[in-house]
Amino acid sequence: MRRMKDMSAMGGGGGMSFMGTMPETYNLVVNTNHPIISKILLEPNADKQKQLAKQATDLALLSQNLLKGEELTKFIKRSFELID
Repeated sequence: MRRMKDMSAMGGGGGMSFMGTMPETYNLVVNTNHPIISKILLEPNADKQKQLAKQATDLALLSQNLLKGEELTKFIKRSFELID
């Protein structure tokens, strides 16, 4: 779907210009045996738990070269905040 959307955005969609308005969808597979998942689940502070989950999700997107623009900027800022 992403490739069809990219192709449509470049004008080669063959009459499928509606693809440019389709939302992005991703399949996320979570390795529940990974230590970071245990850390997220055992975190008592709900805000920090959400922040860690968002960070893990963004790392997955970054690894697939899907994190761009404003979301990439937020990820970098959040990364520095987590280090402090």
